[in-house]
Amino acid sequence: MSLEEIWARLDAHRPDTLTELFAAHQDRLRQFSGEQSGILFDFSKTHLTSSIVADFVALAKASNLGGKRDDLFNGQVVNVTEGRAAEHTAERGEGNRFSVQRAKSQQAKMRILVEAIDKDVFGGVDHILHLGIGGSALGPKLFIDALGRDMARYDVEVVSNVDGCAIKEAVLRFDPNRTLVVVASKTFTTTETLLNASSAIDWMTASGVDDPYGKFVGLTAAPAKAVEWGIDESRILAFSESVGGRYSIWSAIGFPVAVALGWKGFEDLLAGAAEMDRHFQSAPVEENWPMIGAFVDLYYSQIKGAQTRAVFSYDERMRLLSSYLQQLEMESNGKRVTETGELLTRQSSPVTWGGVGTDAQHAVFQMLHQGTALIPSEFVASIEPGHELTSPHHQQLLGNCFAQGAALMAGRPHPDEARAYPGNRPSTTLLLNRLDPRTFGALIAFYEHRTFVNAVLLGINPFDQFGVELGKQMAKEIESGDGDFDASTRALLERVGL
Repeated sequence: MSLEEIWARLDAHRPDTLTELFAAHQDRLRQFSGEQSGILFDFSKTHLTSSIVADFVALAKASNLGGKRDDLFNGQVVNVTEGRAAEHTAERGEGNRFSVQRAKSQQAKMRILVEAIDKDVFGGVDHILHLGIGGSALGPKLFIDALGRDMARYDVEVVSNVDGCAIKEAVLRFDPNRTLVVVASKTFTTTETLLNASSAIDWMTASGVDDPYGKFVGLTAAPAKAVEWGIDESRILAFSESVGGRYSIWSAIGFPVAVALGWKGFEDLLAGAAEMDRHFQSAPVEENWPMIGAFVDLYYSQIKGAQTRAVFSYDERMRLLSSYLQQLEMESNGKRVTETGELLTRQSSPVTWGGVGTDAQHAVFQMLHQGTALIPSEFVASIEPGHELTSPHHQQLLGNCFAQGAALMAGRPHPDEARAYPGNRPSTTLLLNRLDPRTFGALIAFYEHRTFVNAVLLGINPFDQFGVELGKQMAKEIESGDGDFDASTRALLERVGL
């Protein structure tokens, strides 16, 4: 059966309402939920059925998902437009043997540097100023915010925005003599990051630090560029060119996480992600949670026309999760052509957005429950609280989380339509036993593989990111004065004196 025929079969499905599906199939919860790596995955409140899953399995076979998954883990070229492998899994020990060995060697150097900081080799460090952008910042920021509240051993601030207010605010509370500056850039040519790094040098110089460059660490796939910029080779941590930015937290880009949590914490992150890698490689499709998650995504975006996907963290520690997933999912799969360069005939990545429960309930849930747009929602929570306050706090938090999913599904009629809830609105729930490095590592790896499956079944390359380049090129043209722009842009430039 061809891909077109399978998509046609999927398009033809008209499943019952969610309440009808539960009433008709007593084993529905068992069929569409399960636990892996300390996480309960509950996809039962979606419209997936056995026949829909069977068609997605056929689509996966016709798309050679198994072969492409093997290529991913074997270090073959899967980033076809750039002629590269995508070897983030090798950073956690699952992949091409030589790539895994290289990653372990690079991690050994990173561990030495972490231990050197602990031993005051840098003259005593209290603060870490991490400078990066995109994947070089979102990953460290998410992981430190989620796990560092109880585990953090140093005061870490991640700055990405080129707006000077960002770095100014960060250094106001830092002692420059007890600050280590980490510059993270894959190419070590990223304009925003290097400008922030230069401002950090100026700040240290103005504060009387004798050797500002001696307090800098570089994280890059281009070590020579970091040396040229001024960082000593002994304080440069390299990672492979085949590790993409939004997948790079497992590499040297995770250095501030390792410093903040300690090496054991970083190792646990890698171990949890590796557990999910092995699950993705070996679990049967019906119990393979990255695959089932992608089937849910594709059913609503491709068959039901949903243009957005909402993710709500019912845990303050994971407040940055939706921001992290925006880059992972939209930069990976927000494409307009297939991996062979043909125009897509189906929608690519939906818009990923979200917030934090219970705050979001008083902001956007009105639309989820009664609006006209179909918005599949995902709830992420932890059984174990992240605080020691009295139990009502966490009980109310989880109660609200579960109530939202139940309300979206069941709805409630009312004679006054303004007070009626139509229901039959899908949601998924990911419930962690606890938020610790191992479980969180598994969670993020789950999202990575889910994103990969979405891409393969749409026939696109999730590992390039050419769409971010044009705006940056034009910004450089503005800076150099060489650009030829439209009347509106020229007027804006004149208005601000550029």
